[in-house]
Amino acid sequence: MAPPKRSPHTSTPRHPAHPSRSVSEPTRRSLLAGVAALGALGTAGCSRVATASDAKGGDLLGRLRAAGVVRLGIAGEIPFGFIDKNGELTGEAPELAKVIFKRLGVDRVQPVPTEFGSLIPGLNSQQFDVVAAGMYVTPERCEQVIFADPDYQMLDSFIVRKGNPKGLHTYKDVVEKKATLATGTGYAEIGYAVEAGYRQGDILIVPDQVAGLNAVETGRADVFAGTALTTREVVKKSTKAEVTEPFRPVVDGTPHVDGGAFAFRRSETGLRDAFNRELHKLKDSGELLRILRPFGFTENEMTDMTAKELCGG
Repeated sequence: MAPPKRSPHTSTPRHPAHPSRSVSEPTRRSLLAGVAALGALGTAGCSRVATASDAKGGDLLGRLRAAGVVRLGIAGEIPFGFIDKNGELTGEAPELAKVIFKRLGVDRVQPVPTEFGSLIPGLNSQQFDVVAAGMYVTPERCEQVIFADPDYQMLDSFIVRKGNPKGLHTYKDVVEKKATLATGTGYAEIGYAVEAGYRQGDILIVPDQVAGLNAVETGRADVFAGTALTTREVVKKSTKAEVTEPFRPVVDGTPHVDGGAFAFRRSETGLRDAFNRELHKLKDSGELLRILRPFGFTENEMTDMTAKELCGG
């Protein structure tokens, strides 16, 4: 769940990623509203999250254990955190959070919905304890929060018409062949296309990958750029479009791989480190992929990248 974001050039979702859904399924706005309703039910009678500590590394984990609940900042995006058809909160990040926090002695997770752009401000103003939204780790964000190591990595891919008539496989191809490019609101792909030489004002901005598929199928765009996960999921039922092979976008002249992770307040290194230890156990055992697989993740999205690498240090 993700974005943004995600690119060094834009303020983006992690994840601007949503698996395929038909036009009759809930929109991102309705999903967010559903999470808001669920969060409101869970927060009745509880006016604020625990305050920060001056203790070295923070003592938030101890306070979460005592309370028995951790508040998750959620952006209401498929597949990273959303309300399913049964009205239950699920998604890549909430399901992973349930497992890790249970192992840390915190039995319950509680969603606190917000817009993606409000996740870091909300975390730092203590509206919730951790960002669980598949947020991409970028140097800019690392100046504001601390990240666990990524629980997934992500390449880009294109939705094109069947047969890929213009032979579009990279952003450079899109520029050289003067193709009409579409991508999602706030997506990192905007920055990647601009770096390749595409004029930002010429990009067709659509709400999400479902609208992007429609733009390609109807000829409004030659290509829709998104994450490898979202593009491959959304074309599964299409008879007019296909997805290209995943590729690394170029950032500052170097092929780049994005990674999404949980974020914590800078004072809470103790909680972040405890979370990381459990995360790495899940990676080593293969259980992480089992948790993420129902949301479209594959072996290709598993990663050994570290937050330190992606933060630029």
